[in-house]
Amino acid sequence: MFAQALSRRLDRRGIHYAWLIAALTFLVMLTTSAALGLPGAFLKPLTREMGWNTDQISSILAFRFALFGLMAPFSALLMDRFGVRNVVCVALALIAGGMALATVSTELWQLFVAWGLMLGVGSGLTALVLAAVVANRWFSARRGLVIGILTASAATGQLAFLPVAAWLIEHMGWRVAVLPVLAACAALALLVFGLMRNRPADVGLAAFGEVPSHPATPLAAPPATPFTLSGPFRVLREAARTQTFWVLAGTFFICGLSTNGLIQTHFIALCGDFGMGPVPAASALAMMGAFDFVGTILSGWLSDRYDSRKLLFWYYALRGLSLFWLPHSTFTLYGLSIFAMFYGLDWIATVPPTVKLAATAFGRERAPMVFGWIFAAHQIGAAVAAFGAGLSRTLLLTYTPALYAAGAACLVAALMALMVSRPRTAERTEPAPA
Repeated sequence: MFAQALSRRLDRRGIHYAWLIAALTFLVMLTTSAALGLPGAFLKPLTREMGWNTDQISSILAFRFALFGLMAPFSALLMDRFGVRNVVCVALALIAGGMALATVSTELWQLFVAWGLMLGVGSGLTALVLAAVVANRWFSARRGLVIGILTASAATGQLAFLPVAAWLIEHMGWRVAVLPVLAACAALALLVFGLMRNRPADVGLAAFGEVPSHPATPLAAPPATPFTLSGPFRVLREAARTQTFWVLAGTFFICGLSTNGLIQTHFIALCGDFGMGPVPAASALAMMGAFDFVGTILSGWLSDRYDSRKLLFWYYALRGLSLFWLPHSTFTLYGLSIFAMFYGLDWIATVPPTVKLAATAFGRERAPMVFGWIFAAHQIGAAVAAFGAGLSRTLLLTYTPALYAAGAACLVAALMALMVSRPRTAERTEPAPA
């Protein structure tokens, strides 16, 4: 097979195939998250063209966030049963189809199908669970760093494409702004189909940093897990008996509340209320994406070396303070640049420590599915903020109460993070399969 031949060629050059898988995953998450972030740039054009209220469109985006998160535990199951390659290809097709359908939607229910259902399911099939699956399957060493790089791509993709989209919207219309994402989805689907493999054993390797017990014996892939929808719920039931699960789910709920649902969805509209055009506002978001890329990779590096609970404390506390300051930033390019730098370093830096704590508490094999449920809480928080902030704008004519509420919630999350039980690796055993 082509992948095995390429793996051998890379191995002769001292490059493990896991790094190619990580690079593919990086591009997939960059593109799918860009599709997830684009509708935030379309709020103003849609309200002008279609006459829909901000809270009506926000309710669709809130449903998309919720579905995006609720798919996460089942995406881990689907990847285990049908393979990462097949699930990612289906996800890319759904995302491309949803974005294309939105360009011909004339009724609110059609937008709901395109952005609520298709985009929600497609992005949910990959989400951050894909990063957890790839990192846990393909990497024994450098796992925290890999998770940091992959999650950085997700947040960066949500923000970095927005200046281009805003420019296209302003000069060529919002429908044209969809085309780059459609082209990227098509190209990536071909690359994933040809190069992506489910496990290191599929190309005759052990995970990066792991030495096989018997190097002379060809590695075999583990047997496929029987497909049953009860699996994720069984894992949830077992994880829910622990305090660690509820603390991580609660803090991640607040993480979604204060990032995707609030800033990603409403930031351009928020800046518009203060007289800033969509292109400068999108440029500030892109700056956040650039700083987030650095911050999240640094967070992955730190999570391999320091107590993840303390890292989460500082991340949430600093994010809360930045949200309190945002309404007083005067919304000049200078003021927003300071916010973008400070907030961007912390945008999704919470993911590597959270994944690390989940893997320590629940075991390497179950960590992706448990993290899927924790990520579902993240997206439910995002849905609450997406709808709540839109409702605040419609009823109170301002986003300020939503910003203050999110900032206060982050301070609560900082204290909650310290409640996670200190990892005791020597005493913890891998949960027995059900």
